[in-house]
Amino acid sequence: MVARHHRNGQKVTDMAETPVTVIGMGMMGRALAAAFLQAGHPTTIWNRTPGRAQALVEAGASEAPTVGAAVTAAPLVIVCVRDYDAVRDLLAPAETELSGRALVNLTSGASDEARAMAGWAADHGAEYLDGAIMMTPPGIGAPETVILYGGPSAAYEAYEQTLRVLGGGTTLISTDVGLPSLYDVALLGIMWSTFNGFMHGAALLGTEKIAATDFLPMATDWLKGVASFLTAYAHQIDANSFAAADATLETQVPPVRHLIHESRMRGIDATMAEYTGELLAEAIDCGHALDSYARVIDHFRR
Repeated sequence: MVARHHRNGQKVTDMAETPVTVIGMGMMGRALAAAFLQAGHPTTIWNRTPGRAQALVEAGASEAPTVGAAVTAAPLVIVCVRDYDAVRDLLAPAETELSGRALVNLTSGASDEARAMAGWAADHGAEYLDGAIMMTPPGIGAPETVILYGGPSAAYEAYEQTLRVLGGGTTLISTDVGLPSLYDVALLGIMWSTFNGFMHGAALLGTEKIAATDFLPMATDWLKGVASFLTAYAHQIDANSFAAADATLETQVPPVRHLIHESRMRGIDATMAEYTGELLAEAIDCGHALDSYARVIDHFRR
């Protein structure tokens, strides 16, 4: 049986018969629409430049002639485009049609942009959810794919099963629409730091003709161990107490110097290692030589 909700006088469903509109036919937008189609949702698509999603039309999607027609085709409107300015520009001709519908914005942006967009949607009578997709297009629809949402609980719950089609890790992280974007950039920062650390290590070993694929198993095992330190550090940060249980800041200085020396000697860029050395020196100069590495958070808080 399909669960039904009555919202704004309009009967909608939260299972396979829920009509969905997807606006924006870039790689991610096409992946979102394909997932809805595969799950049996009547799916309408629209893109500023028509004809970019012929394969989806052939698979059963309806391509709307205008953005207004796309919005009126479904109670649930998903938008995923370049940036938040583009969202407003594309939806401007359909402002009236947005009233009474749920607008789910999966465009990447910042927390202040998400909060401003929520206000804009409310001004036009739409319920608003902001989401952060923590996956690339090929992973859309997978059980492990995480998509973080922020916004009113009622709006999320009404369409939760439909949105879960896009990823098994679908979660309402907060009623604050700005927090998904904040989590997004925080997690991406970890990703890029990890990527850069691996590239630096692979470059170092490459000077001895050691293949990156040979380095990879050791690097991934090492990351598991490194992740284990984060539990203790997270508790220290929340308690604002940084007694070292693994290694003090002063004991980390020599290994960082070795990394800098090895990099320079082999002609490998040492900027990241030098930055780490600066963080350690700053914390030690502030009297924290015997604290754990978590103490470095003081630098970022400032």
